[in-house]
Order: sequence, then C-alpha cells, then structure tokens
Amino acid sequence: MSSAPLPDAGRNWVDAHAPEGLKPWLKLGRFDRPVGIWLLLLPGWQGIALALAAEGRAPGLYALWLLFGFALGACLMRAAGCAYNDIVDRDIDAKVARTAARPIPAGRISVRQAWGFVIGCCLAAFLILLTLPPLAIGLGFASLGLVAAYPFMKRITWWPQAWLGLTFNWGALMGFSAAGGAPDLWPAALLLYAAGVFWTLGYDTIYALQDLEDDALAGVKSSAGRLGAGVRRGVGLFYGVAVAALAAAVVVAGLSPLAWVGVAAVAVHLGWQTLSLRPDDPSRALALFRANREAGILSLISLMLGAVSLS
Repeated sequence: MSSAPLPDAGRNWVDAHAPEGLKPWLKLGRFDRPVGIWLLLLPGWQGIALALAAEGRAPGLYALWLLFGFALGACLMRAAGCAYNDIVDRDIDAKVARTAARPIPAGRISVRQAWGFVIGCCLAAFLILLTLPPLAIGLGFASLGLVAAYPFMKRITWWPQAWLGLTFNWGALMGFSAAGGAPDLWPAALLLYAAGVFWTLGYDTIYALQDLEDDALAGVKSSAGRLGAGVRRGVGLFYGVAVAALAAAVVVAGLSPLAWVGVAAVAVHLGWQTLSLRPDDPSRALALFRANREAGILSLISLMLGAVSLS
C-alpha cells in the first residue's frame, strides 16, 4: 500500500524521494513538513546568538558545535514530540480530515511501534544534551514536563497554543545557557523567551484556523476557536507583544543599534502576516504559518546584527 501525501504537507522530499517503507516513519516524525523543525530550532539559535552578541564574543568551535547540535536535537525532539502527540491524539486525529491519514490513525504504524520511535529519538537527543553545560542539561530535562503536558492542553483550555509557545521556545533559554550567557544578562534571555512565546501563540493560532469545523465536532479547543471573529486582532496583539519583547531584549542586552534593522524587519513581516490573514481561507492560513520560518530567521539576524559595532 503506497503512502499518499498528507493534506497539509504539500510538495515535499518524503513523498517525492523517500523509500516507501520509510515514509510512514518519516511522516510520524513530520519530516515531510520541515517548517516545524525550523520553528523549534530557531529559538535555540537565537539564544546562542544573544549570548555571543551581548558579550561581543566571536563564534568559536564550541559555538559551531552548539549550532549543529541544536539543529540535530531539534530534528530528533520535534520528531519525538510529534509521535508522542499522535499517540495521545490518535482518536481525535481519526475524526479530523487533515489528520486522519497520519500513520497511527491510518493503521500504518502501531501505538507500540510509535512508542519505540519516541524512545529512540529521545535517547539520541539525550546523547547530544550530555555535551552541554550542567545548567543547559537541567533545562533540557525540565522541558520534558512541557512536552508531556502539551497534547492534553487542547482538552482542558482554549489556549493550547500558549503552552506550545512555552514548549517550543524553551530552546532560547537552553541556547543562552549553553553558550555561556552571563548571569546579569538573563533578563534579556527571558525577554527573548517571552517574545518567542507570543510569536508562537500568533502563528499557531493561524495554523489552528485550518481545523475549526473539525475541532468543534471533535470537542478540541484552540485559540482560533476562542477568538472567533476577532482572530485577526488577536494575532496582531500576540505579534505586537512578541516584537515589543524582542526589542526589550535588544535594549536590556545592550546590543548594537544595527539590531534595530532586524527588529524592524520582524515587525514588518509579522504585520504583513496579520493584514494578509483570512480566517475563512485554510490554504492561506497554512501559507502564512509556513512564512514564520522567515520571521524566525529575521529575529536571528537582528541578534546577529546586534554584535556588529558601529564604532
């Protein structure tokens, strides 16, 4: 039995090139939708960039390892998190058109096999975590509580997107810690984390617009459902707070004025997303959600520019 492309995957390398036997496993880990890897990875890179820029340090071999290690860790933990989410949500996924063909509800991978996949990814990520300083290791273990609770949030609150923000941006704190961020700069790191939380709250609200009708039938809650007709205003508010927190992080860290070029670019990009949002257009929502890879890269560039002295 061949594996058809999932509805929100679009054209991707898994469906085009992966061996047929590997496709269900790659789809279980969402490797057919790599934008999620970027959205998990970029906060970690931003935390590393903030630590280096605030102290005027040039990237050395260790920093390069951090960039690579965080990238590999993001691939593994995003895959593990998606598989865990699918295990918990398998009955709900079967009732939602966009998710019914995922490997577990479609019967291509058993729950027991999926648990093996989760454990394998976590063990590989654990080996990477052990290369980091003790505080970063501790933060890594602390993140597991956020990950474990996330799939249940849509059952108990209208704001599971906020919990996802807390989870997906934890890497900003880990990256800052792993790069040796100074203790007096932790307020800047926390502001960067807050910026990421509200950014995620915005883009995942956009993402949730794809499933409004099915979510209502399945009894699933989301910020998009809670905001209703005010979803564009809500997304604009979330994005506005994200930009303000990013700007505050730049100020508190004492970065170069060049950082403001990047902050302005982030503001323009997120403003464009908000103005372009059409709550009744799921395909548009998916395209805007995917555009957040570029928004995250612009945030990273703003921090990198903050290391460039004008004197």
